[in-house]
Amino acid sequence: MKTSVFLAGLAVAGLAAAAASASTLSDVQKRGVLNCGVNTGLVGFGAPDANGHWTGFDVAMCRAVAAAVLGDSSKIKFVPTSGETRFTALQSGEIDMLARNSTWTFKRENDLKLTFVGVNYYDGQGFMVKKSLGVSSAKELGGATICVQTGTTTELNLADYFKQHNMQYTPISIKNDAEGKQQFLAGACDAYTTDASGLAALRATFEKPADYVILPEIISKEPLGPVVRQGDEQWASIVRWTLYALIEAEELGVTSKNLEELSKGTKNPELNRLLGSEDNLGGMIGLDKLWAKRAIAAGGNYGEIFEANIGTSTPIGLARGLNAQWNKGGLMYAIPFH
Repeated sequence: MKTSVFLAGLAVAGLAAAAASASTLSDVQKRGVLNCGVNTGLVGFGAPDANGHWTGFDVAMCRAVAAAVLGDSSKIKFVPTSGETRFTALQSGEIDMLARNSTWTFKRENDLKLTFVGVNYYDGQGFMVKKSLGVSSAKELGGATICVQTGTTTELNLADYFKQHNMQYTPISIKNDAEGKQQFLAGACDAYTTDASGLAALRATFEKPADYVILPEIISKEPLGPVVRQGDEQWASIVRWTLYALIEAEELGVTSKNLEELSKGTKNPELNRLLGSEDNLGGMIGLDKLWAKRAIAAGGNYGEIFEANIGTSTPIGLARGLNAQWNKGGLMYAIPFH
């Protein structure tokens, strides 16, 4: 948490001004812990196990930043946030960054004064129903009751889609994935709507996942990514370039298995700059030259993180699709490291 003086500053000067005067890197290093906002529990993306150990696709982003900044991927306090509390937690200084399947939008960046540092998952909103309902298309959901999380872009997309197709529906408001699962399985709603990745993650936790189907329609663009407060460009750069380091590592063939060998130096200047054997890019953002190497070592490159947490070999079973590298038919594209 920020100090009481800082919180008082928020009330007097406003969130943006207070954030601008803060040095998040200094705060994190002095504290020795990264406060990272995550989901309240979404398997594959961010959830604790029985022992309280957090894992997931978004959690890996937190660990990469902690490794880059603090030299230890375990020096993290995970702060569970709901759709309604996530941005307030970031604005107030309760968390240093948010890594929680959050959609980058115009209003969130310019009205809430948040900085989305990049996209770590290209997604879209979909619908899930019980197979026994006999529905094969979202266009057949006229008159349905639909579970939808409050405080999300999902609500607006849902309203727009049904208005566009001249259909009526009854929204059943839920606060988080756990409540949504409970309501949906109890039959409180005919359909559940959220990001398609979230639907796949939720279905993987059902006792009989084969009894449920995700409908083919994708009704929105949902570019998901890590978020920081506006006003601290150095911190935004650190989180942004940590994300790009993971994406670039996959493109350049750097993996958790060959990282040590490649970090000794290669004939590829771009790779050498990334891993710190040439130049000192880290110095430009207040870190040392091995920051990116540590970030990659925390959980592997972007592809390794994807496959380990949500890929086709996991119960969630997501194909890379748009999240494949740009030279393999996808949209993942790291900004050059030079």
